[in-house]
Amino acid sequence: MTTIHPPTADQAPVVPSRRLSVAPMMDWTDRHCRVFHRHISKHTWLYTEMVTTGALVYGDVERHLRFNEEEHPVALQLGGSDPSDLATSAKLGEQWGYDEINLNCGCPSERVQKGAFGACLMAEPQLVADCVKAMRDAVSIDVTVKHRIGIDDVQSYDFVRDFVGQVADAGCKTFIVHARNAILKGLSPKENREIPPLKYDYAYQLKRDFPDFEIIINGGIKTEAEIDAHLQHLDGVMLGREAYHNPFVMANFDQRYYGDHSAPKTREQVLEAMIPYIQAQLAQYGPLGLKLNSITRHMLGIMTGLPGARAFRQTLSDSKKLALGDANLLLEAAARLRIAP
Repeated sequence: MTTIHPPTADQAPVVPSRRLSVAPMMDWTDRHCRVFHRHISKHTWLYTEMVTTGALVYGDVERHLRFNEEEHPVALQLGGSDPSDLATSAKLGEQWGYDEINLNCGCPSERVQKGAFGACLMAEPQLVADCVKAMRDAVSIDVTVKHRIGIDDVQSYDFVRDFVGQVADAGCKTFIVHARNAILKGLSPKENREIPPLKYDYAYQLKRDFPDFEIIINGGIKTEAEIDAHLQHLDGVMLGREAYHNPFVMANFDQRYYGDHSAPKTREQVLEAMIPYIQAQLAQYGPLGLKLNSITRHMLGIMTGLPGARAFRQTLSDSKKLALGDANLLLEAAARLRIAP
């Protein structure tokens, strides 16, 4: 089981706060990605990919829940709609050392809808409340909900207000609001992240209507200026694709948003810090099929915006070099960036 240790005297105190967070993203925010992000920001809250209750109740629990101590604070996002299964899964998450359990009420994919969870749960707020209560009864850590502002052609603010109010009756006090509708038929998950218009004012109104709740906004946010603007109205900001494609956007988060005065790592220091982690992971799990690319694929965007970034990505994507399983490929890629024309 993973545990978290208090900071030593020479470390900045870690006060878990969801003021900044990285969204749960399928196929992206796995444990390797989260360690990488943690080397960029010590305090930004991290979320797992969505893990279905079926995978935990009937599958390989260790494979789905193992993570690395340095990831804290880290939340487990669950997908499911059966209160009993969610309670069992939440308890497993707590036992494995996660800091928060988050219920997915925002994913619009057809596969998730067939399982009767994700965004379609917004049409059943009482069921969501029952799920939240079952999880809260099973664990002592926070249970939170991530949701959209509406589904299909429902445009009224009253819909999301009533959803939040009913779920809050079950004891949930933290709501992560992806400020778009979810279109359950006719749009792909990618299109659902781009086509429905963003309505940040709905999240702002939720905070005004529920001032004692923690309201966190998600959707289309990319810059510190945008984060600053949202924090004038809300308790926290969650970044999604930007944190993955341009991860160094988080480099100043600890100082700017958490009051941590230690100097952030440079890009090259982040790469150097990942080398012993990669070596240890390959030594431990390599015989089970872990490949170097399973880790380095999450790191391709760290040089985004710099001259030579393309050369960096090319080196780090070279299949012949990756097949050698040498973590020092990170430094070779960085060297190519420095000498690129």
